[in-house]
Amino acid sequence: MIGYLLADTSFWAMLGVVIFFGVIIYFKVPGMITRQLDDRASKISNDLDEARRMREEAQELLASFQRKQREAEAEAEAIIEQAKADAKNLREESRAELAARLERRTAMAEQRIAQAEAHAVAEVKALAADLATDAAAKLISDNLKKADHAKRIKDDLADLEGKLN
Repeated sequence: MIGYLLADTSFWAMLGVVIFFGVIIYFKVPGMITRQLDDRASKISNDLDEARRMREEAQELLASFQRKQREAEAEAEAIIEQAKADAKNLREESRAELAARLERRTAMAEQRIAQAEAHAVAEVKALAADLATDAAAKLISDNLKKADHAKRIKDDLADLEGKLN
């Protein structure tokens, strides 16, 4: 039977086809599998590199945001300190202005009181002078007679005429 197979041409044709496909499979399939594995490994390597790059960028962004946050907090602290200082200065200026305003009003009130006192003293003096004149007139009229009045008027007119000329 082996002799029969070796003499048969279809056996040799089939054996050639099997060897042909065996060679193709032996040399091609491992190469394709290797190429596919290499491609997949390179894709995974590229993905890992991309992931590392993205991680580094994310860390840089995080550091940048943290730095900006610290700067913003420091700026906010500075603004708060400036606002406190401004409020303190404004409070001191307001107190000084209020004290000056109170001092001016006190001086004006004292001046008005002094003027009122002077006016009251002048009125009292005028009233006293009027009362003294009325009292003197009453005393003179009660103590002097008509003749004395006439003589006195003449003397006063003569005295006044002498002073005017």
